[in-house]
Amino acid sequence: MSLTTKDKITIFWHRRDLRLHDNTGLYYALKSGNPVVPLFIFDRNILDDLDNKKDSRVSFIHEAVTGMREELKKAGADILVEYGFPTEIWKSLSEKYQIAEVITNTDYEPYATERDQEIYRILKKEGIPFKAYKDHVIFEKKEVLSLQNTPYTVFTPYSRAWREKCNDFYLSSYPTRKYFKNLHKWKGPSIPSLKEMGFEKTDQTFPSSKVETELLENYGEQRNFPGIKGTSHLGIHLRFGTVSIREMARKGNENSSTWLNELIWRDFYHQILWHFPHVGKGKAFRAAYDTIKWRNNQGEFKKWCEGKTGYPLVDAGMRELNETGFMHNRVRMVTASFLAKHLLIDWRWGEAYFAEKLLDYDLAANNGGWQWAAGSGTDAAPYFRIFNPTAQAEKFDPQGVYIKKWVPEIGTDQYPEPIVDHKIARERCLLVYKEALNQDEK
Repeated sequence: MSLTTKDKITIFWHRRDLRLHDNTGLYYALKSGNPVVPLFIFDRNILDDLDNKKDSRVSFIHEAVTGMREELKKAGADILVEYGFPTEIWKSLSEKYQIAEVITNTDYEPYATERDQEIYRILKKEGIPFKAYKDHVIFEKKEVLSLQNTPYTVFTPYSRAWREKCNDFYLSSYPTRKYFKNLHKWKGPSIPSLKEMGFEKTDQTFPSSKVETELLENYGEQRNFPGIKGTSHLGIHLRFGTVSIREMARKGNENSSTWLNELIWRDFYHQILWHFPHVGKGKAFRAAYDTIKWRNNQGEFKKWCEGKTGYPLVDAGMRELNETGFMHNRVRMVTASFLAKHLLIDWRWGEAYFAEKLLDYDLAANNGGWQWAAGSGTDAAPYFRIFNPTAQAEKFDPQGVYIKKWVPEIGTDQYPEPIVDHKIARERCLLVYKEALNQDEK
């Protein structure tokens, strides 16, 4: 049966929640009293900006949407998949079908917020309610505030308040499958292929969405060592919502307070992006840092991108990123600090490079991490604290396991000399930062 113009339906719009289980908005759609039609839009506003037509993230999304479709078919239902510009698609859908309401989950990024406001206006003209629910984080917007009713800008007190507020209510799953009978029974057209959208399938192997209890139990001791598998690699699944954040937080609660802390960092950066949207639009959280006189040497940036700086841990991290779309978190901090402080290259250059390469790229976390490393962000390391990449390698990769894997020519004539002397770079950084910050105080 196809979808007809006579059917009165609720449309549930999937975005960063590519799963059917424990999905907040989908749950409320299924309880709306109308047959539910899931929808996904391959958004050209995003896709047209991707230069790499073998972008692994597009393949990942396509696989996830295809997987949801297979699951829906078992319930006699289907998903409507569109390719184009959301405003045009919604104008068309609102004219074509009898839509009782549109339900989705909130996306907190600046583009998404502006897009949703526009869609809200389009639907309002047609008398169609547009509702958004919280699904991507445990706490959003103004849910965790200080005693002064202001947003936290330092992580430790935020995390304390987060833990005090969090209970079983916030971590409970939404039993969507129980209401699958309320899905509209129909057979949809085929999903647009990657080729039809101008993309190619990647040969990338994606990490599992399962996280082992043993890994979580050892997470606190092992997470800083890139040479061992001590982290969950769940970033891409959290980014695109193929796993439930509530389920993951429960696992953290049960098995690893340190791992749960990483999920709290994720919430923290999302509420920073919400309260201080300028950070998502190319501005430093601390305005004084926008006056730093960056060197921005193109040749040095290229060497950093390619993993040819002569600093083995930095190079290993960049090569891992370029080849796999992943970089260990400890190494992310070291490579980011090196670019901003050793080379005095604007952190935004590095942020953009990570945005292009990371499978788990998430604006809130990527921006938060880069500004932390550069000293310009919330809860940032003081500007005078500069990671020594050699000392970091000795401490966190003492046997050189990680470095040897990604920099096999280490110790040979093929490996370059350091691009800059650590001591000279440190002194130069301190001078440039101090000048900018002192100037701002005048």
